[in-house]
Amino acid sequence: MKSILVSFGFFFCLNAFAQETPRSYVAHKTSEEITIDGKAEEASWKEAKWTTDFIDIEGEKVPKYKTNVKMLWDDQYFHMYAKIVEPHIWATLKQRDTVIFYNNDFEVFIDPDGDTQKYMEFEVNALNTVWDLMLLETYREGGPAIDHWDINGIKSAVNIEGTLNDASDKDQYWEVEIAMPWDALIEASKNGEIPQNDFWRVNFSRVNWDYDLKDGHYSRKKGENGQYLPEYNWVWSPQGVINMHEPEHWGYVFFSDKKPSESIQFEIAKDEHIRWKMYELYRAQKDYYSKHKKWADRVEQLQKQPISVLNTKIHPKIELHTSGYNMIVESPFSEKKYLIKEDGEFLELKN
Repeated sequence: MKSILVSFGFFFCLNAFAQETPRSYVAHKTSEEITIDGKAEEASWKEAKWTTDFIDIEGEKVPKYKTNVKMLWDDQYFHMYAKIVEPHIWATLKQRDTVIFYNNDFEVFIDPDGDTQKYMEFEVNALNTVWDLMLLETYREGGPAIDHWDINGIKSAVNIEGTLNDASDKDQYWEVEIAMPWDALIEASKNGEIPQNDFWRVNFSRVNWDYDLKDGHYSRKKGENGQYLPEYNWVWSPQGVINMHEPEHWGYVFFSDKKPSESIQFEIAKDEHIRWKMYELYRAQKDYYSKHKKWADRVEQLQKQPISVLNTKIHPKIELHTSGYNMIVESPFSEKKYLIKEDGEFLELKN
């Protein structure tokens, strides 16, 4: 798989940063029956490749403990397996759909269409307590979390190499194995199809807390002011900001119909680079509105120099309307037309 670093120009926006190309992974199809036991001992799992090591959510910084993921799929499930190195494995939350990241946890984010709308989040702790939810829009657009939405038929299991909630020894790692049914996942996909030989936008996060011990019981550590110390956020594909809910930064998972033993190369399409640029302009528009209390009607108000993607100029245009704006661009690579709306929804325009 190719990793390409793309540098974008300066934007008039408060959260500008150098956009790193999202990471990518090829998930192979398996015909083997997978037992969800947290151990991933099947031959398909042994053949599947690890992701690159997790990195700090903002990028660059190397996490204190290592995390990696493998992925597979079959006709019923999207399979995921994570190995989470941790010398002190603890968890306290036992109620489903509680806020699991108040414990150390492992998280999955899935946006099938890559349009930042109607995406899914799944969290699990070392007790195998889960929280699954749907977001119709990102939090930046006021999208509420629909807690009562469940990934019906999901299977998950945790295996611990160590002893849970026991501070008397040093643990090694905990493993999470997850099987998400396609029947539930394609609810968020516009075409309602399993992505065979296609990609979805996916990311993984690990929340890790400094801990206190009192009478042998673990808890999140507090500072001198009595407030909890901030958590660590370690992710597969870096976000550039401390916010998992910017789905445009998530990684690319390509679902190959080839066996895990076969080598497949996946390269992110050129038009996806246009998508990233349009989301940079979208974020710049939000900052422009915050300062001027109106939308920019010309792209030049957001970026002064000519706009280019992969050393090729593109020419986005802004159309204002009563409830916001549409920003439209034609791809010089495919001649397809794309539109991004004021709520961040990204669409391909049909002729």
